[in-house]
Amino acid sequence: MGAARLRPVLLADVVTTSAAVAATRSRKEKAAAIAALLRAAHAAGVVEPAASWLSGETRQGRIGTGWRTLQAAATDPAAAPSLTIAEVDATFTELAGTAGAGSGSVSTFGCAASSARIAASAAGRSVSTEPEQAFLARLIGGELRHGALEGVMLDAVAVAAEVPLATVRRSFMLSGRLPETAATALTGGAEALDAVALTVGVPVRPMLASPGDSLDAALGNLGPDVTVEFKLDGARIQVHRDGDEVRVWTRSLREITAAVPELVDQVRALPCRTAVLDGETLALDDDGRPRAFQDTMSRFGSDDGEQGGLLSPFFFDLLHLDGCDLLDEPLEQRLDALAGLLAADAHAHLRMPGVRRPDPEQAAQVLDDALTAGHEGVVVKSLAAPYAAGRRGKAWQKVKPVHTLDLVVLGAEWGYGRRTGSLSNIHLGARDPDGGDPIMVGKTFKGMTDELLAWQTRTFPEYAREQDDGDGFAVMLRPELVVEIALDGAQRSVRYPGGVALRFARVLRYRPDKTAAEADTIDSVRALLA
Repeated sequence: MGAARLRPVLLADVVTTSAAVAATRSRKEKAAAIAALLRAAHAAGVVEPAASWLSGETRQGRIGTGWRTLQAAATDPAAAPSLTIAEVDATFTELAGTAGAGSGSVSTFGCAASSARIAASAAGRSVSTEPEQAFLARLIGGELRHGALEGVMLDAVAVAAEVPLATVRRSFMLSGRLPETAATALTGGAEALDAVALTVGVPVRPMLASPGDSLDAALGNLGPDVTVEFKLDGARIQVHRDGDEVRVWTRSLREITAAVPELVDQVRALPCRTAVLDGETLALDDDGRPRAFQDTMSRFGSDDGEQGGLLSPFFFDLLHLDGCDLLDEPLEQRLDALAGLLAADAHAHLRMPGVRRPDPEQAAQVLDDALTAGHEGVVVKSLAAPYAAGRRGKAWQKVKPVHTLDLVVLGAEWGYGRRTGSLSNIHLGARDPDGGDPIMVGKTFKGMTDELLAWQTRTFPEYAREQDDGDGFAVMLRPELVVEIALDGAQRSVRYPGGVALRFARVLRYRPDKTAAEADTIDSVRALLA
């Protein structure tokens, strides 16, 4: 894939590419900029960390150093760039491998780390430039929003390797890791990508559903050959079985097998040798109704089988069964295979409730049944569609009631990437029915058009408090502006003073016709916990 570079690829090259990606709205230009860096990184043998960083994460995952810690311990920046991708990646590996409490702070890249972590690091003998420090802080803190989402990265890999985009997408779906997909594409081209196959024990990127406007609209878009299934307020799971070995992953492909022994036992009892199942799981109360979403999620961080309550799995897809891959088969065939696997009475409760080819009245009844049982809504799926992992296509459409609240804007943060220079992420507060200050319940930057961002940036300073927070990161406002927010619900929170936080909040419009005294109360937000 071209001659080797005369010098190693620098961290500065990644920073420059990130800035170029953030500066353009053109998807084609973003992909071209990233592709150029990937080619150079491949020649230097560092394509995996380069691809990972431009995706907004380190290859090593969380490395135990937070953004505030980095900022607090930042040193004077270097005058010129010297750090290579290889050096920084090696240090990230060391940081991840030696993370732990009780080690003293020193400086790495001009940022904080522990003395144990940095002892053998080549990168620790250099410091980064100011732009590099800013990039590393956002990367490690999970705040690198420069417009290179997963789709753009896949476009860039296809351009860099000169292979079909569909081939890249399928390989990524099956490998589950973009850095590895980039390395495979640039090393072996389309032939190597085509050789990547579903492997029991290696999680697959999950197929996702797009929001549907309504049940009638979804049925109209997809036609009569659909299945309408419950949409649970649970957690996505993918379960692989190979003989007696059963492993469980989340939607983000994080393994949670040790935390969910009851799921392992139920899948191990199925009449098969090998299988890959897709579904959701949640905790139910004694009446069979879903418990709070956090009760389900609390199990994923614990090895205690009782914490948060026992989980119940509901499977809606089957990607592999006893040596036969089903990914490319139509959903109807996959559902037939799933029905056969769960045919026995002892396993029937593991199937996601739903109806195939319902008439409009039957579909409406499925939605009503789901809502009555305490679930979110339904998913309408084309029976002809193959499993298109990792993409929000129109073959699956989720339909659920949308909640709206009128809330008070308490502040706004300055944006990153394309939103640099704009007041973007807004702080939201609910009215205190007892007459106190609004109670913060969340933040959102979703749903904002360019026009709305410009309006916020122009208008919010007029409402700025005399005593701001002083760090230049946010503008705190007098509680006077009211905004209408759409949200999927609420969840318990220890982060916010009202004990509740919004779920998937997005801006619909501002309400100049309402005053803060007419905003929804904290009680209205808490009512959504059910």
